[in-house]
Amino acid sequence: MERNKILVVDDEEDLCEILQFNLESEGFEVDIANSAEEALKILKEEHELILLDVMLEGMSGFKMAEKVRKEMHLNIPIIFLTAKDTENDMLTGFSIGGDDYISKPFSIKEVTARVKAVLKRSSSKNIPEKKKLIEIGELIIDLNGKNVSLAGHPIQLTKKEFEILTMMAKVPNRIFSREDILGKVWQEDGYVLERTVDVHITRLRKKLGNFGKHIANRSGYGYCLEV
Repeated sequence: MERNKILVVDDEEDLCEILQFNLESEGFEVDIANSAEEALKILKEEHELILLDVMLEGMSGFKMAEKVRKEMHLNIPIIFLTAKDTENDMLTGFSIGGDDYISKPFSIKEVTARVKAVLKRSSSKNIPEKKKLIEIGELIIDLNGKNVSLAGHPIQLTKKEFEILTMMAKVPNRIFSREDILGKVWQEDGYVLERTVDVHITRLRKKLGNFGKHIANRSGYGYCLEV
């Protein structure tokens, strides 16, 4: 099983060794740097989190974080470690892209818990949104992208046409009255003539070509998508 890779940056060598030992005991892979300058040399995209002391000799932790975000363009989560716990310092840390802020002295259990929580949030952000598709024969409706394709070819629909098609495709063979469609698709448009629905259905059928015949008119009742 691949282990999460963490970079610990602190000029207290003993503290680095303690953090490394305990985090590795929890299953993490840990690299150590005793200065921001050293950290920037070994930092890689493979690192999934940085534990970064603010009060470093030479370049500060805040300055390193700015370089990571603005110059290296890396979105690796950063947890600041600091003996300074004033509100202004915390706001500074968060404003330059920090994900959490731990005040010294701290317990190893607290650090481990914070690391796990930040990594969990970070991994959930990186999970791509599951595609929501409606597939009826060769017709594919992408609900996330608001796209429609037929036999692999994109179909250009207006917003209203897309909403009408989606409404019927979600419940095939169900009859929707003109009032149903107006209430759903034109609910924020004020007064709209029922004839408007007929016009949009006609255009929709035309754009769908042969598939358009599946949009049936039930005289006196409304429209449905027959499958």
